[in-house]
Amino acid sequence: MLQITINKAPELKAKPADETKLGFGNYYTDHMFIMDHSPEKGWHDARIVPFENFSISPAAIVFHYGMCIFEGLKAYRRPDGKVQLFRPDENARRMMRSAERMCMPQFPEEYFMEAVKTLVSLDSDWTPSAPGTTLYVRPTLICNHDDLSMHSLGRFMFFIILSPVGSYYVEGLKPVRIKIEETAARSVHGGTGFAKCGGNYAGSFHATVQAEKEGYSQVLWLDGATKQYIEEVGSNNIMFKIGGKIVTPALGDTVLPGITRKSCIEMFKKWGMEVEERQLSVAELLEQLEKGNVEEVFGVGTAAIVTPVGVLGYGGKNYEFNGGQIGETTQRLYDELVGLQFGQRADEFGWTVMVE
Repeated sequence: MLQITINKAPELKAKPADETKLGFGNYYTDHMFIMDHSPEKGWHDARIVPFENFSISPAAIVFHYGMCIFEGLKAYRRPDGKVQLFRPDENARRMMRSAERMCMPQFPEEYFMEAVKTLVSLDSDWTPSAPGTTLYVRPTLICNHDDLSMHSLGRFMFFIILSPVGSYYVEGLKPVRIKIEETAARSVHGGTGFAKCGGNYAGSFHATVQAEKEGYSQVLWLDGATKQYIEEVGSNNIMFKIGGKIVTPALGDTVLPGITRKSCIEMFKKWGMEVEERQLSVAELLEQLEKGNVEEVFGVGTAAIVTPVGVLGYGGKNYEFNGGQIGETTQRLYDELVGLQFGQRADEFGWTVMVE
């Protein structure tokens, strides 16, 4: 069991006056969790302290070589007022896989769970109750060792911060416009594409900013080697309903193994729908679109949950799906998943974890 020292904030911050205007990552709760690692002590000094700035050496490895991984999960306000988490054990396991890839120290899944639950419990009154709002949980692991030689990775810090949030996309649950990126690459085989590390996201900003200037909300990345096969959107995994089947890019070392993705696939199978996890080329997608077989396109991820895609931009053209409307399967998936996460529907899968 993880021993956590709690140092409560002497004064609590004022909470957002209007929960319908939270945005994403604009507010932070009263406390944060921190745990340190050193070669001599291993993981030690787990503590919850008032939310405040860190004091870190300018020579810290995280600033120079990008040694940082993170996770993203949410706490949900149930109709009965209680707060619950959605599959936090999956986040714990994925973070340890990322840590292994980035040569960072791992810790037991139980540490992750206890830290998240204890912090969320302490700041549970920050969990909003307005429709579509949640308490976003951001666990992060960095190397704060101050050695520019790259030969020493001695000290690390794991911390968790919380933020009450609204919808990730300003459009809310409305079809978004996505641009297929034809030049830049998010990841390559043998790289860090499957790990949730900061550099993957930093490297995607250039293409994303350009796409936003052109009127798109996000970028859909292709494989780095051939630029033919669809992989994922910058903030979530992507799924297509083609000829009545759900088609989604197969996992590998270039695609992030999304927890929402995994959950959606399990839900589809329970509904009796056929799911194909395989390579899907842009050429095949456009061919199926011309034949009228592409019924729906949607993204799935923790931040936005389920995001209908109304338009894909590629080769200077815009391709519209489902008349720019939310598809029947997309809507059902959103309703079922959100209902489960918020405790409005029975959890037949055993995915939710109550915060006491």
